[in-house]
Amino acid sequence: MDEAHQDRKARLLTNLQEVARERHPDTAPAGHAYVADHMRRTLARHGALAAHTFRHRGRLHENIVLDLPRRGGDGLVLAGAHYGGVPGSPGADDNGSALAVLLELARVFSEMPPPCALRLVAFDLEEQDLVGSRAYAAELHERREPLRLMLSLEMLGYRDARPGSQRYPPGLRYFYPERGDFIGLIGNLRAAPSMRRMARAMRAAVPCEWLAVPWRGRVLPDTRRSDHAPFWDLGYPALMVTDTADLRNPHYHRPSDRIETLDLDFLTAVCTGVIAALRVL
Repeated sequence: MDEAHQDRKARLLTNLQEVARERHPDTAPAGHAYVADHMRRTLARHGALAAHTFRHRGRLHENIVLDLPRRGGDGLVLAGAHYGGVPGSPGADDNGSALAVLLELARVFSEMPPPCALRLVAFDLEEQDLVGSRAYAAELHERREPLRLMLSLEMLGYRDARPGSQRYPPGLRYFYPERGDFIGLIGNLRAAPSMRRMARAMRAAVPCEWLAVPWRGRVLPDTRRSDHAPFWDLGYPALMVTDTADLRNPHYHRPSDRIETLDLDFLTAVCTGVIAALRVL
């Protein structure tokens, strides 16, 4: 591996070590607050933050928003990852891997802005029926703010190259690899042109497959399991970047979802691929 890869891998690991901890807002509030604070402090190094607040069950919660300096281009691209977790799991892959990548995107694109306007959002309460992203998407829609594309960074760090290690919803296994050694892009039909460009760019760094689903993903409920779904529901072009979660990773939502179960070289390649993809949007 080259020096740039190793440097990025080290930065991703450093951030993983901060966020891979129990962080459910009710059962592990100290961990939840710690990770939120780490995201704020680290993102704030790269620009002025905005707090998008919303209420859920009588309590105030926050999505953390960073608009990066723009070089030009038409429309806004939003990349998000969720910082909450489930009880009993440190969530290294779900969703610590994506939080680490989100912070690396902030570092890279604050130094060299992409062609598009780029907004990074750390969403709260994804595990509570996508409450944070629903509130944020609804506000964008109410303000009629145009959105060129939304990327939900989901579980990004688990690879299993054994034959038969990758499972699929019914019908898809005939069209996609049997080995869980690729990253997936899953989007609505409006996102299909962007997914094609992104997949081509990402394949220089990591194997990449993509799937466009109609009808807001209702025909394949597994495709709706992250923060892109509220954007689909409001008609925005949106996609999920994912290692396919429990269709590959046996540690999903378990105490064993720890850093040592991840493939950090794979995660680093995914991060490099996402960076390359954002440069071609």
